[in-house]
Order: sequence, then structure tokens, then C-alpha cells
Amino acid sequence: MKQILIIEDDPEIIKLLEIHLTGLIYKISKATDGEEGLRMALEKDYDLILLDLTLPTLDGISICKQLREKKNTPVIMLTAKSEEIDRILGLEIGADDYITKPFSIRELLARIKAVMRRTGPSEKISKNDSVIKVKGLSIDIDKRKVLLNNTRIELSPKEFELLILMASNPGRNYTRTELLNIIWGYNFEGYEHTVNSHINRLRAKIETDMANPTYILTTWGVGYKFNEDILI
Repeated sequence: MKQILIIEDDPEIIKLLEIHLTGLIYKISKATDGEEGLRMALEKDYDLILLDLTLPTLDGISICKQLREKKNTPVIMLTAKSEEIDRILGLEIGADDYITKPFSIRELLARIKAVMRRTGPSEKISKNDSVIKVKGLSIDIDKRKVLLNNTRIELSPKEFELLILMASNPGRNYTRTELLNIIWGYNFEGYEHTVNSHINRLRAKIETDMANPTYILTTWGVGYKFNEDILI
């Protein structure tokens, strides 16, 4: 059974989420303030976290940032319409999606299923290609495991999906808009800088020299591509 942590201080929203998510055989845990939510998120492995942006004791941005330093649990942020800047910042520091209050339960459930699907085993690559190996780098799609020079590298769900997509299509140039639409699942027009942030974090984890990357190359004026010259 999938386990979801709800970090939200509005009792009515919590009640609504519990009713609908429990009915879909998700196991629900909840926290009503930021510090408690962060503690729970770090102590236990959840399949998904629904994270309110505005919370007592510790805000959602701070929680997401601290969580990403230690774990890669998928996060959907719950935001108000007036919190545009914070929403963008949330995506840049590693949130996987966001939904604006007031939201419909149908839309939220669709977002949850989409994130769960994207962070599960990838279907973009056939079983025969479930392990991608390039110079010093091994990507096991089914196990969602990345090894760099035989040392395991922990990636967030979005970082992992970006790496799979580009490594499985070496040499193909992707614009930032294309990456947004493919990895985030729908159009985030105007959020192209979110891609830059995720690419930079991914490079920081797998590249020896950020100024002269080996794996993920910048195509000036276009976007990014995976280096086709290092295939094994």
C-alpha cells in the first residue's frame, strides 16, 4: 500500500484529503505544523508528500529544501493563487509538482497518480535497455539506481527522469520547454528556469567538472543533450 504524508494545517483540507485518499487504498499520515512534518518526512520513507506552502513553525519551502538535502521523496506543493513566486521557488528547489488552492479533488488525484507513475519504474525504455551504461556511469531503470564510478548517487525523482530521458536519447537536443512538458507532464509555460535549476543539481551530482561536463552538455541557443560520444 502506498503511503502519503500530508503536511497541512487546515483541518478541513486534511479531512477532505483523508476521505478521498484512504478510499483509494493509500495509507495516510498527517502533520499540522512544519517542524513536525519535516521530522516525520525524514524519519520514515513515504511514497509521496503533500506539502502546504504556508505552515506554522516552518514553511513549505524550508521543508522542501531540507528534505531534498537528505531524501528524494516525491513532493506535491499545495499553494494559494497569490503565492506565485514561492511556487516557482518550490519547483526550483525540488518539488515535483504543485496544485493551487482551491483545487478539485479530481485534479489533485490526477496529479498524485501522475507523480506516482513518473517516480515508479520507467516505461520510456524497453526491458532490453533497462540498464544504460556510459563512461563511468550506470543507470538501472527498473531499480531506479545510478552508479558513478561504482558509487551510488542519490537523485530526486525529477533529476532521475531527466537523466533517463536524455541518456536514452544520446545526441538529441531538448529545449527547456520540451523538458518541462515531458518530465513535468504538462505545460509549465514561463517556468523554463526550473529546468536549469534541476539540470544544475543533476550535474553537481554526476559531473566531475561542472565547467566542462562529461555527460549533460549545453547546446547554446537550444537547450541540453546527453553526450553521444561517450557511449560504451
